[in-house]
Amino acid sequence: MGDKKKKLIVLSAAVLICVTAAVVSVFFFRNRSEDKEDFSMLQSSVNRAEEDASSQAEESADSKEEESSAVSAEPGQNTETEEVQQEESQSEPDALEQRNLTIPEKNLDWAALKAKNKDIYAWIYIPGTKVDYPVLQHPTSNSYYLDYNLDGTKGYPGCIYTENYNSKDFTDPHTVLYGHNMKNGTMFGTLHNYEDQDTFFGEDHYIFIYTEENVYVYLIFAAYDFDAIHLLANYDLSNEKVYEQYINNIFKVKNTSKRVANIRDDVEVTKDDRIITLSTCTKGGNENYRFLVVGVLLNPQQLDLHAEE
Repeated sequence: MGDKKKKLIVLSAAVLICVTAAVVSVFFFRNRSEDKEDFSMLQSSVNRAEEDASSQAEESADSKEEESSAVSAEPGQNTETEEVQQEESQSEPDALEQRNLTIPEKNLDWAALKAKNKDIYAWIYIPGTKVDYPVLQHPTSNSYYLDYNLDGTKGYPGCIYTENYNSKDFTDPHTVLYGHNMKNGTMFGTLHNYEDQDTFFGEDHYIFIYTEENVYVYLIFAAYDFDAIHLLANYDLSNEKVYEQYINNIFKVKNTSKRVANIRDDVEVTKDDRIITLSTCTKGGNENYRFLVVGVLLNPQQLDLHAEE
């Protein structure tokens, strides 16, 4: 009896141990499962956060890319605007087109002209006058062509010429051409036609200067008597203020009984313009004065301005 009681106690204890172990095991595995679920949820949360961060980064990058594209597009847009403005500017008629002015054609054989006289570098033509001559510049003597002819002989009528105060490309602010006032109307003799007010103001008058490369067109705006001084030596027209004052003074010259002064106030000439002056003797031969005909360049775009630099 005693042995049975002992066995029963041991068996009960074993059952209790098994039950306790089972309960502990269930609790342990349940906690592990909950821990796994918590970790899984945490990992999912981290993944979602990383995805959100990545998405935000991509959106931010896309946004910056769009901004960058917009910024980089602005110069292109400005360029397009500038190109449109340039095209519009180019499509605008120039001064010659606005005046419906056609440049007279001249079949000038420059090789033949220079073979005749190597100092020929341009040609001057003024419709309505007899002025239709080559323009020369002597390399060493400014007064040479005052007394010498195209073929090198001495005497009248001389030549139409410039001095070495001026370049040969007509880029100077003021270019001066000289020629005799011949009684038969040759050389610069017919410039005196512009002393008549009806002739001068009756229509536009133009000076055409032909070179090997271009044709320069000047609108005549002044014809007047002026003191017999050297225009280029006495005025430093490379000085912008002096040049501006020189132009302003032309428009202040008044027509009197003793001096001719036909000036077109409707023609605007500024310090940014280039002018040409044709200088000859006065009609009465007064040595104290010269008769000047002045024109303003209408097509400066033809000039090679890089030659000045």
